[in-house]
Amino acid sequence: MNVLVIGSGGREHAIAWKLALSPKVDAVFVAPGNGGTALEKKCENALAGVDPETETGQMILADFAERAGVAFSVVGPEAPLASGIVTAFHSRSLAIVGPDKKAARLEASKAFAKAFMAKYGVRTAASGEFSAIGAGFEDALRYVKTHFSQTKQPVVIKADGLVAGKGVIIANYFTEAEMCLRSFMKDGVIGDAGRTVVIEDFLPGKEVSVLAAVSVRNGAGVIAPFIAARDHKRRFDGDMGPNTGGMGAIAPVPNFTEAAQVDFRSLILEPTLKGLRAENVDYRGFIFFGLMVQDGRCYLLEYNVRLGDPETQAVLPLLDSDFADVCAAILDGSLTENQFAWKQGAVCAPVAVAGGYPGSYRKGDLVTVNGAAPDGGELSPGVKLFAAGVRLQDGNFFTSGGRTLAVSAYGADTESARSNAYRALESVRFDGMDFRKDIGR
Repeated sequence: MNVLVIGSGGREHAIAWKLALSPKVDAVFVAPGNGGTALEKKCENALAGVDPETETGQMILADFAERAGVAFSVVGPEAPLASGIVTAFHSRSLAIVGPDKKAARLEASKAFAKAFMAKYGVRTAASGEFSAIGAGFEDALRYVKTHFSQTKQPVVIKADGLVAGKGVIIANYFTEAEMCLRSFMKDGVIGDAGRTVVIEDFLPGKEVSVLAAVSVRNGAGVIAPFIAARDHKRRFDGDMGPNTGGMGAIAPVPNFTEAAQVDFRSLILEPTLKGLRAENVDYRGFIFFGLMVQDGRCYLLEYNVRLGDPETQAVLPLLDSDFADVCAAILDGSLTENQFAWKQGAVCAPVAVAGGYPGSYRKGDLVTVNGAAPDGGELSPGVKLFAAGVRLQDGNFFTSGGRTLAVSAYGADTESARSNAYRALESVRFDGMDFRKDIGR
């Protein structure tokens, strides 16, 4: 069968690679894909320049899926899901892995997600919601001033809309919070996404990401969790510097205890499933639970309505099941909670970024592996390069994005996976290249 992957990042490269490993898959089309997917076995890039967030782009993608005899499509990024690509495909009777537009609001709107959590009893941080309309800005200032005077703890300010993982600010003092709220709500520095904000209590602890398959339709279905992963969002070592789209990930998470996993299932996963069933959404896709774990108690920080990036680059290499079968089970309703087999061991996937990221960054630099052009294969047994901000030109890789690539390495445990990943990363070179040295620590 033929399948279509929609997106262009490292997550989409990992999805396409994993689907191509299935003996049931003949061809994987990636729209638009990147330099890495162009070289991947059984993969072919398609429809460069088509915007999957627009109605026109979605119709072009649906036309292509019909012409290419695609059995199903998989949506990688969140923006096309939020704009309704699943409904567009369903209107053409085309199978597609992803939630409908209503369910996609769990990521597209932080305010909607917090209301959903409150309605169905999902454990999360206390919060308030404020809009730039009317006296909302002044109300938000009074809220944070009261918070600081009563708790002396930081606050977390979240833009309501999609901002590519960069709409979250932790303010330690009132002046920081005021500057952030003014820039979001008054100055519009991130556009309409920041005109409404959610202000949350800061929760100390350890972050954990749980990706899961979802098959919910007509008020019934299941959520089947994958092994846990940990993203490292801050730009610099020691979790310092600005938030980014993710500087690397490990899987599984050594200190995500069995008791914490039981707590997660009871207080977060099961109430979420109850809510999805009750809301009668069509959610046949993936979900990402962003957790803060504090003394064995799990709090939900956010939902993502797709696979995480870079967590996917750490999790999928450990999946010992046919990923095409997983997608088929999501779509036909045969998904079960314990459907997946997992390899023993661990994966570490540090991300190499272009100079200046997450601010203005360089583009167009030649990428080499061991002094030569990458061939799209494994760097060594158990070590895989997943391209993201990379384009292919005349057989060579050139940087085209801030998060350029990830090196995903397997090991018998976390420490050996780390060692393998960083050893392999030494073979990758491009001008301005940088990466965190502490992924997995």
